[in-house]
Amino acid sequence: MDFNQSLIALSALGQETRLEVFRLLIRAGLQGMQAGEISYALNVRQNTMSANLSVLMRAGLIRNAREGRTIRYYSDLNGTRGLLAFLVEDCCGGNADLCKSVLDEIVCEC
Repeated sequence: MDFNQSLIALSALGQETRLEVFRLLIRAGLQGMQAGEISYALNVRQNTMSANLSVLMRAGLIRNAREGRTIRYYSDLNGTRGLLAFLVEDCCGGNADLCKSVLDEIVCEC
């Protein structure tokens, strides 16, 4: 993930509801959640939730798939890995290999 995309992702996560959605979808894992389920779980109106989901999608942190008349949302693990890699790429005096174990530990291979 490059600098500008990282700014977009961090900005998206800098809002309470979007951070809650992101964490909820991380917990949901591979099964994801339908948009209505997310709204219900977080007690947020569907139109408000739709706007927040769009921001997270543009940031590359979540993805979706249509299921008939509904849309299921998932965490985008590639986007999450990209953001985490960007944040630690210069750690340890530029020796990013020293941080590899940290990244391996916090990002599953789901």
